[in-house]
Amino acid sequence: QVQLVESGGGLVQAGGSLRLSCAVSGRTFSSYGMGWFRQAPGKEREWITSISRSGSRTYYADSVKGRFTIHHDNAKNALYLQMNSLKDKDEDVYYCAAVETVRDTYYTEVGKYEYWGQGAQVTVSS
Repeated sequence: QVQLVESGGGLVQAGGSLRLSCAVSGRTFSSYGMGWFRQAPGKEREWITSISRSGSRTYYADSVKGRFTIHHDNAKNALYLQMNSLKDKDEDVYYCAAVETVRDTYYTEVGKYEYWGQGAQVTVSS
């Protein structure tokens, strides 16, 4: 059983930066493709970025491309989301997710992911 725990959420001014972390425990970290999603109240969960199990392939939604960076540290079993130039519309609850896979690819669909963190609130003040 894999467990994901996010941290690093909080309040930030528009234009500022924030880094989210996702600690992964339970299985070999490098066996998983991982991603970050976000969700506003009453809306569907939105994919924003993914990384392949090796870390060699990353993919971003247009809404965050050039501002957000996903990476992981296999030695620490941790996934990160560096968010720069934050905007009001980035205010959401952010979730990390993992899917066990033998393929070194990335996934964008919510339904592909097997494990989810509890969510971290990001609030952007203007």
